[in-house]
Amino acid sequence: MKSTLQLEELAMLGLGIYMFSLLSFSWWLFLALFLIPDIGMLGYLVNNKIGAFAYNIFHHKGVAILIYFMGLYLSNEFIQLSGIILFSHAAFDRILGYGLKYEKGFKFTHLGEIGKKN
Repeated sequence: MKSTLQLEELAMLGLGIYMFSLLSFSWWLFLALFLIPDIGMLGYLVNNKIGAFAYNIFHHKGVAILIYFMGLYLSNEFIQLSGIILFSHAAFDRILGYGLKYEKGFKFTHLGEIGKKN
């Protein structure tokens, strides 16, 4: 099942890359912004609850899609770019096994415990 989920996330990452190609930005910008969603981890400096909330906001594909469609509606490529980066980064993280976080701590995700052999 793990391989199937990783292939699904790889397809979503591919979709994000394709959607980026439809915008008028240079490719270096995609690479420069790709890790920005990890800023959500800074919430863990406060506590696990705030950390999980902040991380999950920046890694929730539903939020990413909503932002992208808001950019489409407003005809604003910068907002579309934001949604694409959030979506693509979330897919990449899930390929690596980093899922949405539980309040219990960073290593507890909806995909299982990080570092635990499944």
